[in-house]
Amino acid sequence: MPILQWLTRETDVRAAAQVPFRVLEEDASLGYGEAGTENMLIQGDNLDALKALLPYYAGQVKCIYIDPPYNTGHAFEHYDDNVEHSQWLSLMYPRLELLRRFLSTEGSLWVNCDDNEAHYLKVIMDELFGRNNFLADVSWQRTYSTRNDAKGIVTEVEHILAYGSKPDWMPNKLPRTAEMDAKYKNPDNDVMPWRSDNPFAPGALTHQGMVYAIQHPFTGAMIYPSSGACWRYQQEIMLEHMNGWCPYKLEDLHDAKQRANVCGIGEKEVRPGVLGIVLAEPLEVAAAKAQAVYKRGQWPRFYFTKGGKGGIARKTYLEKVGGRLATNLWPYAETGHTDEAKKEIIALFGSAIFATPKPERLIQRILHVATNPGDLVMDSFLGSGTTAAVAHKMGRQYIGIELGEHCITHCRPRLVKVVDGEQGGISKAVGWQGGGGFRFYRLGEPFFNEKGLISRDVSYKNLAVHIWFSETYKPMPQKEPTGAFLGVQGNTAYVVLHHDICGTDDLTSVVYRKLRREIDAEAPGVEKVVIYGESCRMGQEKLRMAGVIFKQIPYDVKGH
Repeated sequence: MPILQWLTRETDVRAAAQVPFRVLEEDASLGYGEAGTENMLIQGDNLDALKALLPYYAGQVKCIYIDPPYNTGHAFEHYDDNVEHSQWLSLMYPRLELLRRFLSTEGSLWVNCDDNEAHYLKVIMDELFGRNNFLADVSWQRTYSTRNDAKGIVTEVEHILAYGSKPDWMPNKLPRTAEMDAKYKNPDNDVMPWRSDNPFAPGALTHQGMVYAIQHPFTGAMIYPSSGACWRYQQEIMLEHMNGWCPYKLEDLHDAKQRANVCGIGEKEVRPGVLGIVLAEPLEVAAAKAQAVYKRGQWPRFYFTKGGKGGIARKTYLEKVGGRLATNLWPYAETGHTDEAKKEIIALFGSAIFATPKPERLIQRILHVATNPGDLVMDSFLGSGTTAAVAHKMGRQYIGIELGEHCITHCRPRLVKVVDGEQGGISKAVGWQGGGGFRFYRLGEPFFNEKGLISRDVSYKNLAVHIWFSETYKPMPQKEPTGAFLGVQGNTAYVVLHHDICGTDDLTSVVYRKLRREIDAEAPGVEKVVIYGESCRMGQEKLRMAGVIFKQIPYDVKGH
């Protein structure tokens, strides 16, 4: 597969691996609302923050949306959006590489961009996420009025590049519109509205058992599927539908020639023994009964058009069709526009302090098609806080990361207003009345100090989570380890000895026997045990016989 080259590519592709793990430090004074919430607002560089979050949330996020700087050549108050092209790629590549590791098996990533970098972004995302996982280049109609003073071709849309965790990722359906529902009528006083649909399906050649004649109850004519098509059901099911008009029966019509013409093959190649559905009574009697049904109403699922004199059609009921499929064109009437977004910001903060905010309806559309209530959403370029605000109102959990001071001065106040029941944006549409909460975090010191030793401030919890992730590349099943025994992955148990938890940092035979009883009680039959500690007083032969691999803290703890 072709890859994109730029000046600092060789360094940038290794950048994520070189980022040190840092500790996330909660500031309870800046959190708000319900205690124990999983919602997180993090202040700090998103590359460092993503690396710090990996041990906790790798493979756990259902939807990631980011709206990074566009590299438009203009300077913005809260972002340096005027960087040289290779610098922009240097910014994006390692962050996208880390974001990929957060996606769950059903997850998806959505990246807002414009024409300046969209095509280059597509190439590096193909490389990182796989071309087969590309879902769509969504065109969002960002403006509702075309500027007459613009030069050249006016830009009305922005791109949203979407990738799934797997090629067969499927979006949720969108709510139906009133215009779509208006196409469904009820001319026969049926139990629910319906519209006329095609009675045929493609595949005559491969479904020859569904290519047969149905006799018209009003005219007596034999009706066959159109060329290359077949009926939607086998004879037994269609016979039941036709009996709703008048009595029918199955009969061999010796019509191989007609059925062969429909299938597009020779008469000798057509499947033999396929019966037709014909009137069981004389035409005059059948027509009278069918006419009575037509006047009565509530016609059968397959009905005859033009007052009974036309061809056959099928009812499709409104109740059965469900929602509508998302397309790659999102008009402003459905997903908002930039002017709407600025008005939302002014209503929240008193002025348009962000130059390129996104409307809440746009984020609502993404979260609707990509998530369900309770799913985890992430935005590592949180900006004005729109993604977190919309996720909160829609009942999703979220992690929002923002570098600047406006994480405190704007993102936090916005989320406080959401918790308190703020009624702007999508609030009325989703019935938002307030509630929930969020926790506030900053990036602490690197996990390892400049001498390569574990920083003094690292707690047992963070040490245990870090070691588990470095060994298994998965988050711990429990984010708050309560003992030295962390858990089992495959056929290996993992243990971290720490004086605050088990009273010792040293592995001895006595300590091991106690650990082994605990491990056997939780996961009997484990063959291998990896134990981290400061020192080991068991000999190599005892370790070998016990199936123990001892790793010394801090030297065997991975720093990246």
